Amino acid sequence: MSDPGHLGLQPDDPALVEHARTWRSAYVHIPFCRRRCPYCDFAIVDESQREVSQTERYVDAVVAEIGLVEQSMVLDAVNFGGGTPTRVSVAGLARIVESLSDRFGLADEAEISLEGNPEDLDEDVLASLVGAGFNRLSLGVQSLDDDVLERLGRVHTASDAEAVVVAAREAGFRSVSVDLIFGHPSESDESWRRTVERTLAMEPDHVSTYALTVEAGTALAREIATGAPEPDDDVQASRYELFCDAASDAGIVRYEVSNHAAHGHHCRYNLGTWANADYLGFGMAAHDHVDGERSRNVQRLDHYLDLVAQGVRPRAATESLSSHDEERDGLMLGLRLAAGVPLEGLAAVFAASPIGVALLDAGVLSVDGGQLRADPMRSDLAIREALSVSDPDC
Repeated sequence: MSDPGHLGLQPDDPALVEHARTWRSAYVHIPFCRRRCPYCDFAIVDESQREVSQTERYVDAVVAEIGLVEQSMVLDAVNFGGGTPTRVSVAGLARIVESLSDRFGLADEAEISLEGNPEDLDEDVLASLVGAGFNRLSLGVQSLDDDVLERLGRVHTASDAEAVVVAAREAGFRSVSVDLIFGHPSESDESWRRTVERTLAMEPDHVSTYALTVEAGTALAREIATGAPEPDDDVQASRYELFCDAASDAGIVRYEVSNHAAHGHHCRYNLGTWANADYLGFGMAAHDHVDGERSRNVQRLDHYLDLVAQGVRPRAATESLSSHDEERDGLMLGLRLAAGVPLEGLAAVFAASPIGVALLDAGVLSVDGGQLRADPMRSDLAIREALSVSDPDC
């Protein structure tokens, strides 16, 4: 069953993006992971390094933080990310959903989504999640090659992942998404081709694809510093193209650089975020964008727990945004969308600037149907140059 909020529009339709700007969402960061993956630099809690679990105390803190928020908004989408949300009990996750519903209210047919790993999910857990109100699952598959999975530090197998996709559908999830990582040096062209074929054969509702990046301080970065091969940009570009072509043939539409969906199965939270809509953030290291302000929470678990226990919003920083800041952010985020941004205001100034004209001539930018769009493989370049458009230019 597709998202009732799709309005009959394809995921890459500018009219859907315009509607997404009206959506209000909440993001809940669940930091716990069985262990840290070698490429990960996210704000997580590596449970393999702790003797005592703090998941229940953390759930208590998130529920308390929700009660500290002054803003009022009915939520169209709730997204649990991490970390690994499924490291928390279903009862704990359900408490947080109930708290959000009680404090803000949930729109009819609201999207309630969470990320999960195959090793944490069986038929009973999946059924319980659906019973708790979750209707969308984003599954951390990453690869369907067992050798590549091992090099990525994952503990599940390809067959484990495929079985969970089937079980999630049978449990009643409205949308099942598959996350993939491409470009690890151990991955061959043939390996990636098989992963793509097996992924699309499962007929997922949504697929997110991410190029493997080397982040400072990670185990992967240390391996490369001692002589291990590093990801190749050209190889990653060809892998991305292969997936996009195969997905398009299967009816999976790219609506953002990394996100692809069947008709009616876009991620409402994702699309709203890229459309620069308002969203609340809860949990350590969570960010939010509400009423002209961007804020982020503290990143240390102990600091987060202590501040919430004192009845204080656990903010690390808050930035008030001018109208120009909001328009600039809308342009930068929108250039990642397949729909692009309307060719007006700051976008029109950027397109008419010397660097904008050069990017149009080079095919990095294009204009079609009154929308300014970026080539997905060169959107980072377009976004960097968009930052050069200053207040005086407007």
